[in-house]
Amino acid sequence: MPGTVLLLAAAPLGRGRLVDAAGVLPVLAAVAPAVLSGAVTANVVELADPLEPQAVLTRLRAAAAAPGPLTVYLTGQLHLDRRQHRLHLALARTTPATVRYTALPWHWIREELRLRSATDTALVLDLHADPETWRHVAEHGLDSGPHTAVYGRVAPPARRAQAEPAYMKTVATLLRSGHRPPLDVLHQQALSRIPEETRGNLLLAHAGGHAPGFGTAGGPPRPLQPDVLTPGTVTGLTHGAASGPAPGTVSGFASGTVSGLASETVTGGPLSGAVAAGYAPGPLPGASVPGSRAGGAASPDPHAAISAAVRGGRHGEADGIAARYEHDAVRAHGGGSEQALHWSEVRADLAMLAGDPVRSCRAWLAVAEARLGAGQEADAPAVETAVDRAHHQWARIKDTARARELGPALAELRLRVPGRRSGALENVRRQLGRLQAAQ
Repeated sequence: MPGTVLLLAAAPLGRGRLVDAAGVLPVLAAVAPAVLSGAVTANVVELADPLEPQAVLTRLRAAAAAPGPLTVYLTGQLHLDRRQHRLHLALARTTPATVRYTALPWHWIREELRLRSATDTALVLDLHADPETWRHVAEHGLDSGPHTAVYGRVAPPARRAQAEPAYMKTVATLLRSGHRPPLDVLHQQALSRIPEETRGNLLLAHAGGHAPGFGTAGGPPRPLQPDVLTPGTVTGLTHGAASGPAPGTVSGFASGTVSGLASETVTGGPLSGAVAAGYAPGPLPGASVPGSRAGGAASPDPHAAISAAVRGGRHGEADGIAARYEHDAVRAHGGGSEQALHWSEVRADLAMLAGDPVRSCRAWLAVAEARLGAGQEADAPAVETAVDRAHHQWARIKDTARARELGPALAELRLRVPGRRSGALENVRRQLGRLQAAQ
């Protein structure tokens, strides 16, 4: 099965550029696609200094939905938006004042890859940060999701005006030999060649996604406490320490029928790629999956069984497995808990894959209401994602009576959660008005 490779290099134009991100692309492009991917053959997509977050999201979503292994080579710089202090990947038009609107939210990357398998999904990162963002990353780490292998580094502000993507260039140079070793080995080989350039960096090296920070910017790593490590944890390391083996929004609206959301909006979301690829890996030793049965040993991760059922067309069986875990999570943790909502979201995605937009829309509406009812902010990423996906599924409903039934609830939610794309509420109201006029 062919692999997919996404080469993304992005940094602001002008004085805000911290790193010459695009300078690494010629070196990466010289590597054979199969070597970049680690597969026999591969499709390569290259994005150099893209302008629009939605354009990057569209490419990322398509890559995440593709079957087979996925490797994303990402070079750029991180910034915090001033309003919510969330991490974003700066794009060509990004300025400190416009981060929220012109940069790619980091949680979009996490959301698009969240249900793929870490066995065939990898991020290779060479990221740089301004002083404020570096303090945030050093204290809070970089969350790339539990099921994405992550290798690379986040570098503090450079002493000179513009830094070089030394880590990614070294990775590319190593790959030009025509051989791609396991990514943990490739990571160590790269670090061994550039010890000075990576000293004091936050190093990312693990087969599953969150890297806790140092505790204080540039400080030493916290002592490891095995009893508090969670599945997929990456320890925050400075170079020289031993390292371990790493939502989209509705992007546009058409003015036609209810099923007329623009075709480039959501094309199945990340789950379709996840199911094709194997959904999610089993838990680490001693870890439990969300909603696992309390009071006993950790249950086997059910995601693999769900994935197999979906691939076999047994959608009822897949939903039944998820429903049982959802029920257990509600009993153990409450209906508004992350454990329960995880399984509610899985069931919403499973309904989409089963070709049931009514059930999927209804499930996403319920998730959004539950998150808001639990006190989450209307602009929280998980809330926005739930409403966006409910909107997308509503637009795919062909039964006008069902669309009329769900439309008012969606419109009410859109009033509270407008999302990042202007015109979402107006789109719902316009389409709902046409449905009601057609009665």
